[in-house]
Amino acid sequence: MKTTLLNKATLTTGSALLLTAMMGSAHAEPTGYDQLTFQTEVKEEVQNDEVRASLYKKAQATDSKALATTLNTSINNAMKIAKRYPSVTVSTGQQRTYPSYDKNNKIIGWTGQANIDLKSTDFAATSQLIADLQETLVMENLSFGVSDTKKDALEQKLMTDASRAFQQQAKNLTSAWSARGYRVVNVNLNTGSNYPRPMYSAMSMKSDSLESVPSQSFESGNSTISVTANGTIELTK
Repeated sequence: MKTTLLNKATLTTGSALLLTAMMGSAHAEPTGYDQLTFQTEVKEEVQNDEVRASLYKKAQATDSKALATTLNTSINNAMKIAKRYPSVTVSTGQQRTYPSYDKNNKIIGWTGQANIDLKSTDFAATSQLIADLQETLVMENLSFGVSDTKKDALEQKLMTDASRAFQQQAKNLTSAWSARGYRVVNVNLNTGSNYPRPMYSAMSMKSDSLESVPSQSFESGNSTISVTANGTIELTK
């Protein structure tokens, strides 16, 4: 776990504001104090504790009713299998159908796809569930990230760290500009996350396979959570 502090600063003085006004592009009046606008940023790299996956069933039929029956039956069976794994949150995903036409622009068949989405912090259970589902469904994507609970707790900590870093930088700049003190004009806290790119799988298992699909060992990787504090202070001379 690594925490990083980054600082950026720019100076706006009363004379600079006056020069801008004289050029006709602004009408700000000097405040009598030097103003500094800067930003501090804190980052922390954490291990991903949540896995998300999406699997789908694709089918073709001569009419839309037969297609819907095939897709719904497959997804319903998948949901029954998923109930064996209560630690995995399962939901039906997107579903789409579209017709096929002959040269006379007449509908001659239908193609459709239905998805099922998984989310969990239980990697072992999710891996086994995916293996079970891949006997009839196709993996569309697999990705890892930080759960909301872990992310919220970390962001609260980083907000405090970013605020302290902002105050420390304000003190440093006050000293660097030989000022007597400073006051905060404004400050904003912003959160951000840098997640790894999703891992996509093209694995497809035949529904008539006699062998079960082995579960996969997950390597979740890390994500970076960051909070920035940016604002303006006025230096008192």
